[in-house]
Amino acid sequence: MFTLKTPAKINWFLSVLGRREDGYHEILSLMQSIALYDYLTFESSDRIKVITDADIPLDENLVYMAAVLLKEKLSVNKGAVITLRKEIPVSAGLGGGSSDAACALSGLNRLWELGLKDEELIKFGGILGSDVPFFFKAPVAVVRGRGEIVTGLEAVSRHIIVIVKPALGISTKWAYSEMSKLLPELTKRDNNIKLFCQALERQDFKSIALMMKNDLELPVIREFQVIGEIKVRLLAMGAEASLMSGSGPTVFGVFNSREKAEDAAEAMKPCWSRVVETITTVQQSRGAAEQ
Repeated sequence: MFTLKTPAKINWFLSVLGRREDGYHEILSLMQSIALYDYLTFESSDRIKVITDADIPLDENLVYMAAVLLKEKLSVNKGAVITLRKEIPVSAGLGGGSSDAACALSGLNRLWELGLKDEELIKFGGILGSDVPFFFKAPVAVVRGRGEIVTGLEAVSRHIIVIVKPALGISTKWAYSEMSKLLPELTKRDNNIKLFCQALERQDFKSIALMMKNDLELPVIREFQVIGEIKVRLLAMGAEASLMSGSGPTVFGVFNSREKAEDAAEAMKPCWSRVVETITTVQQSRGAAEQ
């Protein structure tokens, strides 16, 4: 038996470049892991079973889907009991389900002694979801295509982040659909990834604020005004910059002091909120929690 922890992520920017022939959207994003974790415990068994405290139907549970996919594709004659403890909110734009799927693939690779390399696991991850491959290249990576083209980068300096999730869920499919309707209204500006990473490293908050953007934010805020209100409140409480992560509804603010961040998180109640830091090492992003 062993337990692995697996982190959430934020999108420093998310550009939607157009719709692909396969129905997905072409994206360009800079993602980074944050120190908010789910925990997966793996035990040998003769069948596949997932135990979780989260209200996730089995046919939508990416941990279960990852186990079945790996077992069927590789004709594995073993099973596993996987216990999933959720700390990352569900349907939040923080990649919790995708992170869990990546961790499930890694954990089963270890439990079943399959000897698969990360590049092989990434291919399985891409079948499960667009954000899954990122977690094999975390903590910092540029993500392209529909999410399957991931280029890991040198970790930048640590940042203090407040994450706030209002009590609502947003369908990623719906968010992209609404965004497509507003394409003429979106102001396109190309982010220079190298310059963005330099700004993060220097903690140049003015430049970071200017370069942060999320093309999904406008249509989502039009439908759910509370997300825009959270952004305004975070900035008023001292955030240097604020943005919706992924398809939302979680909003994050970047702070230059933990004291300001703690005060802001407290002020966001009754919304779910946490003060976390960005992850800068692979060990923090993909570490074993306990044996």
